[in-house]
Amino acid sequence: MNGHKGCVLWLTGLSGSGKSTIANTLEEILFKKGCNTIILDGDNIRHGLSGDLGFSAMDRQENIRRIGEVAKFLTENGMIVITSFISPFRKDRDAVRKKMKKGDFIEVFLDCDIRTCVKRDPKGLYKKARSGRIKDFTGVSSSYEKPLHPEIELDTSALNANRCAQMIIGYLRKKGYLKK
Repeated sequence: MNGHKGCVLWLTGLSGSGKSTIANTLEEILFKKGCNTIILDGDNIRHGLSGDLGFSAMDRQENIRRIGEVAKFLTENGMIVITSFISPFRKDRDAVRKKMKKGDFIEVFLDCDIRTCVKRDPKGLYKKARSGRIKDFTGVSSSYEKPLHPEIELDTSALNANRCAQMIIGYLRKKGYLKK
């Protein structure tokens, strides 16, 4: 009906790698093409759906599980779901993938060196984490497990948000998710 198939674009990477910026750029372009889209972003989900969770490994796992359930439902109803979460653990991302129809989970790894992420950090989270004021901060005191075989990998240290969004759209066209 909307000229596209439903899928989830699961943007993952360190804080400051460009997830929210690319998600917003991508949604704007897709919206102009008449696509039915929604962004699920770490900040808005943490205030509502997962407002009762902290940042322990168990809470992070539950947060991703909840997001995966919502993304699956929306995808099954024809939406292009753009998620923007650090989602640091492979097993959690893989668990969401397994719930989805084959091919509908598109992992987009935003590879960005830590120096660039720190430079882009408007909230000063890395500085707070390094001083010990934030515990279990991914990339500082908690690990990030890079995807082993993402469908799309983008070097966001070198590419701007618009170029990244265009590359994702190219993938969607190539795989038949977009007809336009």
